[in-house]
Amino acid sequence: MDSQGSATIRTLADLLESLGGISPERVRMRPAPGTATVDDVVAADETEDRLCELIDGVLVEKARGFRESMVACTLIVLLRAHVDARKLGVVSGEAGMMRLFPDQVRIPDVAFASWARFPGRKVSQEAVPELVPDLAVEIISQGNTPREMARKIKEYLTAGVWLVWMVDLEARTVTVHAPSRPPRVRSVGETLEGGDVLPGLSFRVEDLFPTAPSPPPPSPARRSRAARRTRPADTPPARS
Repeated sequence: MDSQGSATIRTLADLLESLGGISPERVRMRPAPGTATVDDVVAADETEDRLCELIDGVLVEKARGFRESMVACTLIVLLRAHVDARKLGVVSGEAGMMRLFPDQVRIPDVAFASWARFPGRKVSQEAVPELVPDLAVEIISQGNTPREMARKIKEYLTAGVWLVWMVDLEARTVTVHAPSRPPRVRSVGETLEGGDVLPGLSFRVEDLFPTAPSPPPPSPARRSRAARRTRPADTPPARS
């Protein structure tokens, strides 16, 4: 935690406020807030299977959920098909930890990093590489707060991310953030595009939100069997 920030944090309430008003359940107290390092991020993942971001020396558990994971998987499939066909770079998922700054670790739900981001076009073997992606995607979970997400967006853009997609499961929208541009909201019925980051990429917003298909209508034979099962016992069969 930087000295200016720590000077204003005297209580747990101050700490939670600085992190965007998040739940205290997500804040790890060991190591003590303000003293955590990248090694602690790795240890939490390897020994406790806990995904934590490192924010100002504080370990903050990543908010996750089943629906968020489904949407992330859908988006990864869409991105991989486009990226792999053109050999543009790599796509990572919801466990892809990245050091945006020396002591600041974020874990986008989905990210794309072009080969230009990798020296010698080689992917680092580090668990938490020093990497700023071209595209970062955050899928809002119930445990996230608006101020927490606003801070994430600001950090991504400050670090050098060219495109940030914020997916809202409840509103079924994707808000597009880019440097020096106002946010743009894309809704169901509209198209989401990769722009200069992923030229040629285009898909419908509704493709991100899986819906169960309608059951097929019953066949005539099934309707006839169902009618026989539901006919009262004292009702004589219909004459042909």
